[in-house]
Amino acid sequence: MFWFSLLLVAVICVPVMIAPQRGKQVLDAVLGLLTGKFGWLYLWFAVAVFGFLIWLACSRYGRVKFGEPGDKPEFSTLSWMAMIFTSAIGGGIMYWGVIEWAHYYNDPPMGMAPRSVEAAHWAATYPMFHWGFTAWGLFCLPALALAYVYHVRKQRTLRLSDACRGVIGDRADGWLGRMIDVLFIFGLVGAAGTSLGLEVPVVSDGLAVLTPLNKGALLDVGVVVVWTVLFGASVFLGLQRGLKRLADFNIWLAFALGAFLLVVGPTVFMIDTFTNSVGILLQNFVEMSFYTDPVGGSGFEEDWTVFYWGWWISYAPFVGLFVAKISKGRTIRGMIAGMCLAGSAGCWLSFALLGNTALYYEISNLVPVADIVRSQGDTAAIMATLSSLPLGTAALTIFVVLVLVFLATTLDSSAYTMAAVASRELPRGTDPARWHRVFWAAVLAGVSLILMYAGGLEALQTLSIITAFPLIFVLAMVMVSFRRWLLADAAAGKKPPEEAGPKDAGPAPEEHSAIVGSSSEPIGTSSAT
Repeated sequence: MFWFSLLLVAVICVPVMIAPQRGKQVLDAVLGLLTGKFGWLYLWFAVAVFGFLIWLACSRYGRVKFGEPGDKPEFSTLSWMAMIFTSAIGGGIMYWGVIEWAHYYNDPPMGMAPRSVEAAHWAATYPMFHWGFTAWGLFCLPALALAYVYHVRKQRTLRLSDACRGVIGDRADGWLGRMIDVLFIFGLVGAAGTSLGLEVPVVSDGLAVLTPLNKGALLDVGVVVVWTVLFGASVFLGLQRGLKRLADFNIWLAFALGAFLLVVGPTVFMIDTFTNSVGILLQNFVEMSFYTDPVGGSGFEEDWTVFYWGWWISYAPFVGLFVAKISKGRTIRGMIAGMCLAGSAGCWLSFALLGNTALYYEISNLVPVADIVRSQGDTAAIMATLSSLPLGTAALTIFVVLVLVFLATTLDSSAYTMAAVASRELPRGTDPARWHRVFWAAVLAGVSLILMYAGGLEALQTLSIITAFPLIFVLAMVMVSFRRWLLADAAAGKKPPEEAGPKDAGPAPEEHSAIVGSSSEPIGTSSAT
């Protein structure tokens, strides 16, 4: 899997690096095919997953516990949610939280007039849709299936192919299973590379504003080096002392920034706009989920909704592996509520505070955010918005630190997971080699830098949509497989559903490592690739 995964990544990146214009044309051609012919598939799949989770949460299977009946959660609920949120969402919420509305305000959906009052209302609503229930549902599906096969059925390994065993059987151990895991790595490179490509310039520009440093490629590389140091520290310290503390620190720092914005920002406008957006979203959720604009041909669905569903689908297997590993002792219903409700609430809070502040500055003629987005780009608009706050330097400093730490936790998790999947025979309690984790971290950094300078945001969005397409079919198998397991185990009558587990499961294996950043053994005991 290691070499084939690397080859697949090279097929995308090398042509773009050697001939940026021609490579971008090829990527655009593939993107046009997928969005033009199969954009509807992304929408239908996302709705199907969300519907499946609603059925699951309302059924008797919602009481099924991941583990033995007496198992308790390994982490407090707050730490558990912090680890999920920081690894799953990362700095993307900080980036888009400030300026996503501006894109919809300039080019609104539903045939609205640009920069109208109606466009402003929907511009504040659509980010909550793209980062809400449906997005977290795509994350939750593989997390549920992998947690079930790992903690209830006691599967020895934890790979995406293991979640498909209910459909493909023992072929998960053969070439078909390896292909599924290669597609997982391919998708994660697309998603994580997009995150890096978006967020590194934000940190660089923030540092250029706050310090005498000059913007440019050299500063971008320096940001990647700083991130690598954070990544290495987290890997060395392990799960409990490393990623958990980093995630807790990030969440409390985010709360501090949010409280600051609530006090010094346009508080009443933020709350009123958020309330209005919730109403619009709940009233129009079905229409937004299926909106394609076939007659008007605005391209809004292809540019945004399909891009976001592709991004979530690409990240979903990684988030599933991570969440499954840290969710022993929790229930199916608890995981769905924690991810789809609490996760959505966290994202909505970001848009309510950051996005609505920027929207207020726009409509009050304090900062021309929408014009800056169109003429100078997203990063410039973010800097202008934050710098205009009271104590803007302090706010911008906290913002840059948040993005940097979010980036470290997300890509620490990504690199570890890719190394674990690409390692040969990596059983419970064993971590992939440290060099292997650092190698995939370097791959992610390289992919993002290549695409960032070759095609900018458009190339990064293209990569997310392309890498997500084959994963739609894999995740469909995961959904069918998980349902079969639940029905089969309940029909076997071994135990009540909430206690269901395999017969003769044997003693619970040692829960030593996690799919993120734990490394307490010497390098020599790590599994080789």
